[in-house]
Amino acid sequence: MEDPAVANPEQPDYPQHWEADILLRDGGTARIRPITPADAGRLVEFYEQVSDQSKYFRFFAPYPRLSDKDVRRFTHHDFVNRVGLAVVVRDRFIATVRYDRIDADGRPSDTGTDAEVAFLVQDAHQGRGVASALLEHIAAVAQERGIRRFQAEVLPENRKMVKVFTDAGYTQHRSFADGVVHLEFDLEQTDRSLAVMRAREHRAEARSVQRLLTPRSVAVIGVSRTPQTVGRAILRDLLGDAAQADRPLYAVNRNAAPGTELDGVPVHRSILDIPGPVDLAVIAVPEGAVPAAVADCGAHGVQGLVVVTAGYAETGPEGRDRQRALVRQARAAGMRVIGPNAFGLINTDPQHPLNASLAPRLPGRGGFGIFCQSGAIGVALLEAAHKRGLGVSSFASVGNRSDVSGNDFLQYWAEDEATQVVLLYLESFGNPRKFTRIARRLAAVKPVVVVKGARHTGSLPPGHAVPATATGLRDATVDALFEQAGVTRVATITELYDTGELLAQQPLPPGDRVAVVGNSDSLGLLTYDALLSAGLRPCTPVDLTTAATGENFRIALDVALADPSVDAVIAVAIPPIGTSAHAFMGGRLTGEDDPAMGSDDPEIAAALLEAGLRARELGKPLLLTHLALTDLPTRLRPGGIPAYAAPERAVHALTHAVHYAQWRRRTAAAEETARVPELDRIDEPGARRLVEAALSTRAAVAARTQPGGARITLSDAEARELLARYGIDVSPTLPTPDEESAVAAAASLGYPVALKATAPHLRHRPDLGSVRLDLTGEAGLRRAHRELDALLGGAAQAELVVQRMAPRGVDTVIAATVDPAVGAILSFGLAGAPAELLGDTAHRLVPATDQDVAGLIREVRAAPLLFGWRGAEAVDTGALEELLLRVSQLVDDVPEIASVDLEPVVVAPHGLAILGARVRVAPLPVRSDLGPRAMSTL
Repeated sequence: MEDPAVANPEQPDYPQHWEADILLRDGGTARIRPITPADAGRLVEFYEQVSDQSKYFRFFAPYPRLSDKDVRRFTHHDFVNRVGLAVVVRDRFIATVRYDRIDADGRPSDTGTDAEVAFLVQDAHQGRGVASALLEHIAAVAQERGIRRFQAEVLPENRKMVKVFTDAGYTQHRSFADGVVHLEFDLEQTDRSLAVMRAREHRAEARSVQRLLTPRSVAVIGVSRTPQTVGRAILRDLLGDAAQADRPLYAVNRNAAPGTELDGVPVHRSILDIPGPVDLAVIAVPEGAVPAAVADCGAHGVQGLVVVTAGYAETGPEGRDRQRALVRQARAAGMRVIGPNAFGLINTDPQHPLNASLAPRLPGRGGFGIFCQSGAIGVALLEAAHKRGLGVSSFASVGNRSDVSGNDFLQYWAEDEATQVVLLYLESFGNPRKFTRIARRLAAVKPVVVVKGARHTGSLPPGHAVPATATGLRDATVDALFEQAGVTRVATITELYDTGELLAQQPLPPGDRVAVVGNSDSLGLLTYDALLSAGLRPCTPVDLTTAATGENFRIALDVALADPSVDAVIAVAIPPIGTSAHAFMGGRLTGEDDPAMGSDDPEIAAALLEAGLRARELGKPLLLTHLALTDLPTRLRPGGIPAYAAPERAVHALTHAVHYAQWRRRTAAAEETARVPELDRIDEPGARRLVEAALSTRAAVAARTQPGGARITLSDAEARELLARYGIDVSPTLPTPDEESAVAAAASLGYPVALKATAPHLRHRPDLGSVRLDLTGEAGLRRAHRELDALLGGAAQAELVVQRMAPRGVDTVIAATVDPAVGAILSFGLAGAPAELLGDTAHRLVPATDQDVAGLIREVRAAPLLFGWRGAEAVDTGALEELLLRVSQLVDDVPEIASVDLEPVVVAPHGLAILGARVRVAPLPVRSDLGPRAMSTL
């Protein structure tokens, strides 16, 4: 039930935003919230459950009970100088923390920047990470209220609390006097404290998923007498697993008569009537009955729920409200939720088999961890795995993804030794920043392959719990996110398994040089062409002719694998010409199948299997593309050799493997060599002052009330001044409303000059005749001014300016844009058609390293123009890389900068010139990923 103290806080200044759901070390959930006067009864009950030793540790003396004065003191706070937080489970306190602001002499204060902090955790809940989570939240609250340092006094024998403080990662000072340990620590987040927080987050989320996948007992709520109903189907699916796992299985139907059994399982009227504990409950009742079922589960101590019931956020705003209420209700009782509208959960571990899903059978055991957000896609994924003979370690199809998400499963699979490859079908991101961070850590050791549905803005499926900031992620942003996280993105379910199978069963290729060997010249050439199109480096195909025997294959494959200039081998095979019609395609072209005949040559299969062993020894992948050999993939399955019925499929899978292997090598090397260089001419304080001044103007304040928030475009002069603080020099422009001002401007800047229009509708549109270049004297400048004045409707309307000519070079575009969901993204492309028409731009997440920017400029397809294409002189890519680093550092240091656009940036053989710049600023966005650990509240 909802906490009345939360729903109706007495104080008008009650800080609602301090409330948060948290995940504890053992995977359970709890809620942190401020303590109010309405909590007096809860506080007294809580204190009565605390041991005498814990009370002694808190008050340094025997303190058996709280007086009325104590209760008032600990429940009445001003939420500024005195703050108390509680951890609540099932409407009961299990821990509290309090700070009191003090001055330099340790006395109560309204202005000091220090505070005394003290914790109390019920003994039954110690060791669950409660105090660590409380410390993170009380520290964030204190910083919000202007407190910069905590002080704490702890008895030396209270080792658990000393460890909480010392392990948190804050910068601290420790002393010992009068038998008490005195601790002081700064609340500013450090790299170590952030690492500690994220390590704890990882353990807690992984453990919460493990609890869902390995329940000791399961109940299905909503089991009907009708065999075709959802609840009854799930019960039948669970029956075999329960027997195999020696796990109690229960059924619940509120209308069941005493003694009723269904499929041999006793039926209870309520989960509260079940005599033993229940770890996992599958809820398959009508939507209106779900709240009561969840309440009963919470009262019975259930740890997790799989809610297959539909009728929530996918139905509209009212359904979304019901979904949020469901999650709040479950978390308040310590439970996690799969769903609602979920297909279910599967674990193939022989020690803990579980099929709490609508899948009719448990998949075979294997190395694929599968997560999806769609039940229909979940069915397709399981069916595809079955047909290919691929095994699954665990599977989740979470429907509306209101609580447990793909991020949670990524945390679990990082620890799960049975999972070798992670396959994801995603339609939305709940927390893109967190996904990037977790996926990058996982991809460093295990491949992560993703199909991303809903690629286009507006096609997000109804019901998905996604923050407003994440609904409009551009596809280019998603690509950049995947690229830097090492995630392999594919386009289809077929390609998902094609790639996953290769990554799971073959070594990662050490390079991109590919040998093609087989008995079909035509199929070999198709494979060769596909490899070239994919950007790989194929060797000339080796044609063994259609008369090739297994021995011919064995020798040729052995030679190819042993070649040091080969990194991977694709074998191509077709049925030998001249074989019996029944052997060809199993006889299907000419008549009935002959059981004695197959659709392949067993000797070729044996040669491939032998080559597969050799390939593993050498660390080179071997794969097969074939035509009309339907039995051959089955023969190769024991050897783990992927077989593809089209050369394009084989090449796509191999290309993904090559790129993933390259990312692994780059990442490993970058940990040793990549750096963010220290640049000269950096004035961060000066840049901050300029941005703060821009945001304090009347126009900026007024803009905050407008749709889309307050994005203020700086004037050209303001933009130049701000960029100059980071060593980014923009070529100056001078306005020329008439001929005389144009002549004066040119004399000031020096000839040759350019005359161009800068009005928004004419900016960067030379195709409209709005630019005149290489004006070397006054006469030419006057003539050009008259022409543009007449052509563009007046010099003032066109906003004509004069600018000194830049050296000849390659025109490029540099941009940095802050995506609220992902962070700042650095982009690069060549100006004009390549970027605008063809979308030839590359992206990196900020902050970028020297290796990031080097890769960025080489990633665009038009990159050869920078490096001396067709005999042209190469441009100064070193200067270009330095500029990219400066832009990256600027938007990273000053997060109020919403976007920077530099266009064009003319890169010459020696140096570069920035001819145009636009900067937008906005109030500092909230970074939830840097705050204390908290579960999503979507």
